[in-house]
Amino acid sequence: MPSTSSAVSGSGRPAPSSLWRDADFRRLWMGQTASQLGEHTSLVVLPLFAVLTLHASADQLGVLRAVGQAPILLLSLFVGAWVDRWRARTTMVLTDVGRALALGAAAVAGLLGWLGLPALLALAFAVGTLSVVFDVAYQASVVRLVERDQLVRCNSALEGSRSAAQIGGPALGGASVSLLSAPIAAASCALFFALSFLSIRRIRRIEAIPARSERPPRVRQRVHEGLRFVAGDTVLRTVCLASAAFQFSFAAMMTVYLLFLPRELHLSGAVVGLTLAAAGPGALLGSLLAARLPQRFGHGVVLVSAAALADGVFLWVPALHGSSAVTVAALLTVGFVFGAGGQLVNVTAMAVRQAVTPDGMQGRAAATITFVGMGLTPLGSLLGGFLAEQWGLRTSLLVTAAGMLLSPAVMAVSPLARLGRALPAPRDTPLAAGRREVP
Repeated sequence: MPSTSSAVSGSGRPAPSSLWRDADFRRLWMGQTASQLGEHTSLVVLPLFAVLTLHASADQLGVLRAVGQAPILLLSLFVGAWVDRWRARTTMVLTDVGRALALGAAAVAGLLGWLGLPALLALAFAVGTLSVVFDVAYQASVVRLVERDQLVRCNSALEGSRSAAQIGGPALGGASVSLLSAPIAAASCALFFALSFLSIRRIRRIEAIPARSERPPRVRQRVHEGLRFVAGDTVLRTVCLASAAFQFSFAAMMTVYLLFLPRELHLSGAVVGLTLAAAGPGALLGSLLAARLPQRFGHGVVLVSAAALADGVFLWVPALHGSSAVTVAALLTVGFVFGAGGQLVNVTAMAVRQAVTPDGMQGRAAATITFVGMGLTPLGSLLGGFLAEQWGLRTSLLVTAAGMLLSPAVMAVSPLARLGRALPAPRDTPLAAGRREVP
């Protein structure tokens, strides 16, 4: 049934001045916040458990991270074709249940002493798969719940919640593994996904999705339509390439970084979690700036300058030595700057992508960009582990951090850098027509 909120436009979506007064948007926001807390906590819990408890080597850590990221490469395109034909709320609820059960089972296995490296690999793949489905569905749900002129504001609010997750998730994960145990840390992740389930399942607004024909196109055809749509748009194509350059280098850098902090700088698990969490306050600032700066300076200028600042700051990390207060303060600063610039890029790029994409293509466009942008992350993680073994941690960290600057370079030489203050109009496509309401 439709939402009981009275502050909605004629389309059933929240009116521009009433975004936070709309009950369904608040439910989506709360559910996404809890889900992101679970995801960011698990991203720290699994690697730290492997490094600190199982004494995993650099190669093994690279494999663990690659396995968790492999679903992005293997499943994103198919997930996008599926999400465009189903209610995003139902999809998100099911993935929350799956992740809660998987991590709950891992907690029990850990308490029984069965949580070894093979179990961690299986868990990482399962959680990674369900997270891919959730992320694509959540991005599609935004356009189905709010008006297009509210996309930047809506994404700023949702990305702000992700910032909160970046603050709490790594700190909670690091502290749980260091002070308690990996099973307790896994249980906390399961709890967050359960809370997300309880919130999102209460969304009442009927979603508008493309009408289904009696003989719907095959999945392969729908995937091809999404690929062709993104490849045919200069803006979306540039977002894909810039995202791929960043995500590949970032995955390699983070594999080295998670080894560099405890082994080269001799930081404890709790301090590692704290330094990673520093990106959260920065990301919160970036979310707030994203609601204002693109309209003042232009979307292209903001994308290029923020990406250059966020990615370039890691070049200072290899110069650090020891675990002194100065070193920790420097790492906190790096994390804050990276979080602010990175979040500013994320919100702006997502709003641009959603603005140029018709509603009937939202899931596939998001999945295609995820596939191209993040599909190389497993290879990046493997490369990071290989470089750490062959070149040493400090040199590898410098090389992989420098590679992250390819992303702003790609944007700077493309039409994306020339986008002005107004969001571009959506591209015309036959798939944008023919919509129906589904319960």
